[in-house]
Amino acid sequence: MEKLIITAAICGAEVTKEQNPAVPYTIEEMVREAKSAYDNGAAVIHVHVREDDGTPTQSKERFKVVLDAIYKEVPDVIVIPSTGGAVGMSAEERLQPTELFPEMATLDCGTCNFGDEVFENTVPMMRAFGKRMLENNIKPEYECFEMGHLDTILRLAQKGEVPGGPMQFNFVLGVFGCTPATTENLAWLVRNIPEGSTWTATGIGRHAFPLAMAAIAMGGNVRVGFEDNLYLSKGVLAKSNGELVAKVVRMANELGREIATPAEARRILSLPQK
Repeated sequence: MEKLIITAAICGAEVTKEQNPAVPYTIEEMVREAKSAYDNGAAVIHVHVREDDGTPTQSKERFKVVLDAIYKEVPDVIVIPSTGGAVGMSAEERLQPTELFPEMATLDCGTCNFGDEVFENTVPMMRAFGKRMLENNIKPEYECFEMGHLDTILRLAQKGEVPGGPMQFNFVLGVFGCTPATTENLAWLVRNIPEGSTWTATGIGRHAFPLAMAAIAMGGNVRVGFEDNLYLSKGVLAKSNGELVAKVVRMANELGREIATPAEARRILSLPQK
């Protein structure tokens, strides 16, 4: 079984300091949370960016400043910028971080209910995002919130409209309105990915650690972080992203999975070494 790649989604676009004071907005706070996650075992940092007041933005300029600051502190980490942005943003607005030529970026695999809102990712949008990533030599992390999202993106990959293998999937389960976070649903998704693919599981809210445990046992990878869950345990707010990562490390140790370094994660994910 390969070593475990841990991704830390350090801020997202929706969570606020009112919900947890440790949620990062500023550049300094983003670096603090990225380093806390890295120091505790995360090889990958998934990044949304915010203005200093917490407003979500996909500004290329803001992304550049944040990414440069993170790389200055932890130069070997893998950073995956979000092209999901926030609900309601246009495709061109969301694509801005791809203009920075990151080694990876997210690509959302279909429209879905997202709580009380609709997260729009039409097939033409996915084609446009895939075209940009093919042109800029960016490896996508395919974000699947629904079981049908997997079939959709595989069809586009077969046609060469989005980057093909080896593919990396992130199965985001437990969003209200999307596929529930059950081991059975995760197992179905994993069974249907192409041979040679890699995958990560993300459980939302109270599902974060139960789904992480399942992914560790199944040989997959794990994403945790303030974007997905603000609590270390029931009623106990996490003080940092590093605390959430450290809990996954403890779980992995119990199950005998070693933790991947960024260099090892690059090999597993078929990325060039730095």
